[in-house]
Amino acid sequence: MDKKTIRDIDVQGKRVFVRVDFNVPLNGSTITDDTRIRAALPTIQELRAKGARIILASHLGRPKGQIVAQLSLKPIAARLQQLLGTSVAFSADSIGSGAEQQVGQLQDGDVLLLENVRFHSGEEKNDPDLAAAFAKLADVYVNDAFGAAHRAHASTEGIARFLPAVAGMLMERELSVLGEALAHPARPFTAMIGGAKVSDKIGVIEHLLAKVDRLLIGGGMANTFLAAKGYELGKSLVEADRVEVARELIQKAQETGKELLLPVDLVLATAFAADAPSRIGAVDEVHADEMALDIGPETSRLYAKTVMTSKTVIWNGPMGVFEMEHFAAGTNAVAHAMAEVQGMTIIGGGDSVAAIEKAGLAERMTHISTGGGASLEFLEGKVLPGVAALQSRKGASQ
Repeated sequence: MDKKTIRDIDVQGKRVFVRVDFNVPLNGSTITDDTRIRAALPTIQELRAKGARIILASHLGRPKGQIVAQLSLKPIAARLQQLLGTSVAFSADSIGSGAEQQVGQLQDGDVLLLENVRFHSGEEKNDPDLAAAFAKLADVYVNDAFGAAHRAHASTEGIARFLPAVAGMLMERELSVLGEALAHPARPFTAMIGGAKVSDKIGVIEHLLAKVDRLLIGGGMANTFLAAKGYELGKSLVEADRVEVARELIQKAQETGKELLLPVDLVLATAFAADAPSRIGAVDEVHADEMALDIGPETSRLYAKTVMTSKTVIWNGPMGVFEMEHFAAGTNAVAHAMAEVQGMTIIGGGDSVAAIEKAGLAERMTHISTGGGASLEFLEGKVLPGVAALQSRKGASQ
């Protein structure tokens, strides 16, 4: 990774504005999953040890520029205080005289959490005046919010125009692990892509197809690929306007000698419901009133074997409607296969992370990305605005 990090700068006695991703799920004021808060702890602890005066900023939910009490970061300040074992101050706003006053009271090693940056309409518009107001609070900017790095917002990209900008430790790890996997993978290199729609991940599939040895397709998007091969899929989700694209990708894989695996059997039901009666059927025997809701057991075995014989595996997207226990077997099978890989395993965010955690296998993965959309765009080869804004070790920003 060629971006500067907090290890490359002196922060002693300096006010450091740290953009974190504390967009955690809440039930009322109760945090139901604090994974993202925990993920930021190494950066916060490192900055405290180096004598920085730490100003944390994050979004939470989609308040759309309005103050929404239910989306206040105040409960997160309390949880962060527990996790750090030290006092965490909270500012009722993320800019202005009140925030400035609280920042002015910080001593070396102190931590202050600002209120939800999306309470300001200028945040998602990347308003330069709001970015300047954020920058006024600090001497240095640290971006540790990989999950928001694909957004050019005032607190992720705009502020870096006003302050020296470097990566936090979480951002550094995300970029290093994902970057290394794409640039110098141990082979065989396998990518497993699932989820509902091909349209969401065409760019990712195209980019990965040039790099991997094997590409496994599952979930609803597999239906569109199967349709491209001429199979009748009944009531299954098929993106008719993407069938030709899927056909082109299949052909490209053949021409370049890449192994593109599609389901050979499916779990079929006549209704999209958790208690719907189901059966196993080959891809060429889907009835007109049926829909595919999971990969079948033969496909699960094939995919698991392919994964387990790989040295690098990237997985993004479930193999079926895994939220429904009845249709989770395929996703669970590949999750357990990931745990058996003798090599690098990367979970690319979103539902795949939920599946791995639900299976109790998170600790057996090499890396679990904290950024769903960001990891997808990175895997697609796109430049992430929040990363591009950081200073390069070579001197100039990229």
